[in-house]
Amino acid sequence: MNEYRELKERWEDIFEADMGAEAILDILKRLDLNKMRAELLEEIASGSEQRKKKAMKALRVVEAFRRSGNKPEWMILRVLPVLPPDLRPMVQLEGGRFASSDLNDLYRRVINRNNRLKKLLEMEAPDIIIKNEKRMLQEAVDALIDNGRKARPLMNSQGNRLKSLSDLLRGKQGRFRQNLLGKRVDYSGRSVIVVGPELKLHECGLPKKMALELFKPFVIRRLIARGLAHSIRSAKRMVERARPEVWEILEEVVKDHPVLLNRAPTLHRLSIQAFMPRLIDSEAIQLHPLVCPAFNADFDGDQMAVHVPLSKAAIYEAKEYIMSTKNMLLPSSGEPIVAPTLDIVFGCYWLSLVRKGVKGEGRLFSSFDEVKLAYEFGEVDLHALVKVKAPWGEKIETTPGRIILNEALPEELRFVNDVVDKKKLKNLVAESYRLLGNERTAEMLDRIKELGYHYATLSGMSMSINDLEIPPEKKEYIEEAERELSKIERQYERGLITDEERYRRTVDLWDRVVKELTRKLEERLDPFSSIAMMANSGAKGNITQIRQMACMRGLMSDPSGKIIDMPIRSSLKEGLPVLEYFISTHGARKGLADTALRTSDSGYLTRRLIDVAHEVLVREEDCGTDEGIWIEEKKDALLPPFEERILGRIAQQDVVHDGEVIVRRGEEIDEEKAQRIKELGISRVYVRSPLTCRTHGGVCRLCYGRDIARRGLIRLREAVGIIAAQSIGEPGTQLTMRTFHTGGVAGYDITLGLPRVEELFEARVPKGQGYISDIDGVVKIENTKDGRKIRVISTHTYVDGYPIPEGYRIVVEDGKRVDAGDVLAVPEDGEKKPIKAKVSGTCEVEENRVYIRYEEKVEREYLVPLTTYVLVKDGQEVRAGDQLTEGPLNPHDILRIKGKEAVQRYLIVEIQKVYRSQGVSIHDKHIEVIIRQMMKCVRIDSPGDTEFLAGDLVARWEYEQTNARVLASGGGPATAHPV
Repeated sequence: MNEYRELKERWEDIFEADMGAEAILDILKRLDLNKMRAELLEEIASGSEQRKKKAMKALRVVEAFRRSGNKPEWMILRVLPVLPPDLRPMVQLEGGRFASSDLNDLYRRVINRNNRLKKLLEMEAPDIIIKNEKRMLQEAVDALIDNGRKARPLMNSQGNRLKSLSDLLRGKQGRFRQNLLGKRVDYSGRSVIVVGPELKLHECGLPKKMALELFKPFVIRRLIARGLAHSIRSAKRMVERARPEVWEILEEVVKDHPVLLNRAPTLHRLSIQAFMPRLIDSEAIQLHPLVCPAFNADFDGDQMAVHVPLSKAAIYEAKEYIMSTKNMLLPSSGEPIVAPTLDIVFGCYWLSLVRKGVKGEGRLFSSFDEVKLAYEFGEVDLHALVKVKAPWGEKIETTPGRIILNEALPEELRFVNDVVDKKKLKNLVAESYRLLGNERTAEMLDRIKELGYHYATLSGMSMSINDLEIPPEKKEYIEEAERELSKIERQYERGLITDEERYRRTVDLWDRVVKELTRKLEERLDPFSSIAMMANSGAKGNITQIRQMACMRGLMSDPSGKIIDMPIRSSLKEGLPVLEYFISTHGARKGLADTALRTSDSGYLTRRLIDVAHEVLVREEDCGTDEGIWIEEKKDALLPPFEERILGRIAQQDVVHDGEVIVRRGEEIDEEKAQRIKELGISRVYVRSPLTCRTHGGVCRLCYGRDIARRGLIRLREAVGIIAAQSIGEPGTQLTMRTFHTGGVAGYDITLGLPRVEELFEARVPKGQGYISDIDGVVKIENTKDGRKIRVISTHTYVDGYPIPEGYRIVVEDGKRVDAGDVLAVPEDGEKKPIKAKVSGTCEVEENRVYIRYEEKVEREYLVPLTTYVLVKDGQEVRAGDQLTEGPLNPHDILRIKGKEAVQRYLIVEIQKVYRSQGVSIHDKHIEVIIRQMMKCVRIDSPGDTEFLAGDLVARWEYEQTNARVLASGGGPATAHPV
């Protein structure tokens, strides 16, 4: 304030100071953008690096104003828009009081302060009062726009923060997500779902009451058309009274009219499917058991919504594209999603088992029918091995159960003479889909479903606690482990091993004990006991859960995911002591907390993926690119098999083996060709990929290849970006929810997985990053007090030549070392200047020439913590891009050192590892679509004669087009680097 007074006194005529938006408005009005642009360009050309950066930032804003035609002063609000009254309602309550939207309060404050300011200005009040009133008006406007920004927001009478305009738009309940992106739908209903085992795959059971309400207009129309009602009103009355003729007409209406079923959360396109309704008398919707995995539905109180497609086009699309029989494969991996589970798997497994020494074993039969007849008369046990002449003339050894099972399969898939578990059934569905299409596969699935349920019932499967037999060796193993443990503890107490080593050895010891006990349990387990059959068939549970029930629960994780080195020695059958029970609560509680927290994280990841990829459509047949990617066979258990990765791709080069062309360029690699490539031992194939597609704003059909959910080349206009985002996001949510079932038993957890996927897609610097070498060179490792110093030293030898003219005498000797500036030759007459060395090095003297051989060293230094595992040895030679220390790599480093293809490969492999480690399979193609979007921009280094600015982030195709245009007109192109 003193400074202000001092300046005002000294420069009264030319000095002016003001506060608030008015002062800023005045400054903005005086801005000359063209002059500003010229000054900034000058500063960029001549200023320091720091000033250059600042000037570039400012220039970007100036250019945006110049190009758009907007004026800077328009950025200051002078008129406040008022929200329509419907969006800020005022409601009268029962007691005669009014409940009003917070916005009315906020608007009222602005109006009151504005009117008071008007009055003060008319009264010509002192300057200080007017300034204060202007400040208060500014605060009222700020609160209206965003009341959450201030340290002390405006409160209502209850002490709650008033909701401002920003709050109305923000979040899930905000205007955008609640009202604009999602709307309430007419002709829809919701109800609890129950299982409908007798339904066909394309059917759902729809409660009659619900159907009547949903199809009301259709029923009314038919009632009037048939003369059963004379007006809409009388028809409505008939419907409300539910007359018998109404139900008849309803049956006719729904006969060929599909309905859409949806289960929230709608994570991918299979969460909405079309079914033909079958009217039922109950109040609940019946769902076919085989479509549950697609909806991620179970029958523990889940609800589903029903929607009626109204127009002819909508009905056609529902039948052709959304019908459950047309959506049997997962869009993410191409695997069957409609596959038998639970009871059906158990029934089929039990039916295909072989028992030794049962009735009728070894008997001979002349036909399958004869075997079935003998079984029906009780002459042969269902699981007895018999010899029978097959319809194709061969004599085979099989069981009556397997003959019955094969009758459910199409002719082309018979004869399956194996034990049929969940995996085998899934493979049969995939094979049937490939050979016979969806209609016949749906028929086969319905037959398998009925068979599975029937024989699961006949099996009499039940479970008793006595089925769980604790291995007698358990006590002996635990005592042995305790003796070993006391040795480890003694070594630790004497200081022979560190705490970390003690912990690791303890965990390894108990892990070994658990594995041994599991092996013993498996040996003792009766393969025909219900519990073993459930686990072995893949119907439910696994050996780990049986081990927890019968042997010991084993090692548990604490809330941070670290394994607790004190195992639970009791089994669930024996019961847990208090301390062990307490340890096991960690995992159970963490599972529940994770489910709540991580679900939102995964949903957010899906939304961000959709945001970047929604523009990617299949826009043309062929972009004409010559580029592609190499798909190589890698011996990594966490990566998809080689034949799976090349399947459905278009070859970019001929695939040749010993002169024979297996796949021609431009051909699709189908199942037979992929299998042939694998059998011939070809380990790398050059294929087209969305990563190298040159189509603007999307991809072309040939670069994308096969539509893995529908088999056959992808269709034009297909939204492959959305499919990719859903395919990556949906399992994320599944995984987050899956921790709920493991009960916290030590092992891999999605809490490592989901944040890692986010880290990769956002290309963040990873935690605990591994370092890679920037240059080729030799490694030198030194230990310092701060950590370990890894130096990579690159040495290059150069030779400088100095010609010695006549009249000069060489004064250095061959092999002698000289420094820069030393004299090499002197003139004999003394008038000319001597010849000096420009570099330091060793001399090589010839008759009239001196060479100086010198070395130039380039060095890079990396300081890593002592705990980090170093992958290279002292004195080892490394290449640029080689990994020096263990840990995830920074994608930006890979891009800078090894280039675009290397970073794309790294991201695909790392993302696949996260998902595959959780047993989720996603096709590389979807990850490639997202990575394409991640790398679609380049950063301008030098603008040349283009309109770009240095540092601008520009779409690659826009950069290439602009450069082509500038070159055609004889200008200089811009240069850029990928980001």
